[in-house]
Amino acid sequence: MTSPSHSATAERLLRDLAPQVLGAVMRRFRDFGAAEDAVQEALIAAATQWPREGVPDEPRAWLIHVASRRIADHVRSEAARRRREAIVVSLVPPELQIALAADSDEASLEDDTLTLLFMCCHPALSAPSAIALTLRAVGGLTTAEIARAFLVPEATMAQRISRAKQSIKASGVPFERPTPEARAERLGAVLHVLYLIFNEGYTSSSGPALHRDDLSGEAIRLTRAVQALLPDDGEVAGLLALMLLTDARRAARTGPLGELIPLAEQDRRLWDQRAIAEGVALVTAALSRGSIGAYQVQAAIAAVHDEAARAEDTDWPQILALYGVLMRMSDNPMVALSHAIATAMVHGPQAGLDLLNALDADARLSGHHRLDAARAHLLERAGDREAAIAHYRRAASRTTSIPEQNYLTTQAARLNDALK
Repeated sequence: MTSPSHSATAERLLRDLAPQVLGAVMRRFRDFGAAEDAVQEALIAAATQWPREGVPDEPRAWLIHVASRRIADHVRSEAARRRREAIVVSLVPPELQIALAADSDEASLEDDTLTLLFMCCHPALSAPSAIALTLRAVGGLTTAEIARAFLVPEATMAQRISRAKQSIKASGVPFERPTPEARAERLGAVLHVLYLIFNEGYTSSSGPALHRDDLSGEAIRLTRAVQALLPDDGEVAGLLALMLLTDARRAARTGPLGELIPLAEQDRRLWDQRAIAEGVALVTAALSRGSIGAYQVQAAIAAVHDEAARAEDTDWPQILALYGVLMRMSDNPMVALSHAIATAMVHGPQAGLDLLNALDADARLSGHHRLDAARAHLLERAGDREAAIAHYRRAASRTTSIPEQNYLTTQAARLNDALK
């Protein structure tokens, strides 16, 4: 009988090994679709056998061997895999089609993972497709897990991933470590995808939980890998610092029932001081290099929040100044929204409300619950409780996150009770 601990260990190992194995097989066969199909079959075989028979001494070599055999088996099936046969026969010597030797070069395997990451984040892909493909190929998540994370049917996510793979094939992107020029061209897309994955994990846009720790944790892991590849890139360091400084507060963001706790009310003793120290060191070093990017500025803002022992100790003038810098770098309406809140903290709620009023004309924020939530908060601070109640309720009706809905509804009820 399989023990739960053995099953859990095997599952974690398979998730860690999946991108390395896919990279190794992809490097040899040069066909993303064929390699991924074969690796998925090898993972299924391992998930069935390892909990029962034990993990082999060389699990990665076992997976590469089985995946390679799967491709060889498919090649023999002319009716099913004509296209793959042509690819394999042309690229792989016959003696290697039966059983390829396992990779033992750790650096090569790490390069394969990063090459996959840069391939999955190719600028030709839309952000949703790039996120899905990255989580599948590099993050090791199943299609069902990714579909649950984004609250779409598994069939829909499968189609999205399939289209992404077709786009990769049509683009003709070779599976090889990108040249410095290609890496520079794709780095922006890579960082943006990792940023979006982290944000979805840290504050889920829908569903009953505020966090998706598997997504935010995977984003941090992948960003660390990119940072190891590009240790002198300030924006890579800035993004990793931003993730660490933000994720450091995770344990304090929810109460015992999963309820949302806003930043000002969090028990800061629960914040992860080790993550904060690492994030501060990263962003400090990045900023000292002289070339400042948007991720570095966001990390600097997060650092100011994290270094305040109490909410009332927060250096809001410094945060406001940093948002001013960020506003000049980015046309992101969420940055403008945060800038308005920082303005209110320094110059009073009416100053912030005036800036929010200007954002009403931005179609990108039309109907977004965060605009209503920010306005409700500032209206409450300004003493207009009835208007604040209306906007809290409107914000609650516009978000699909259950913890956010509950928090906003509770704020409206609290003010309503105070008016009675």
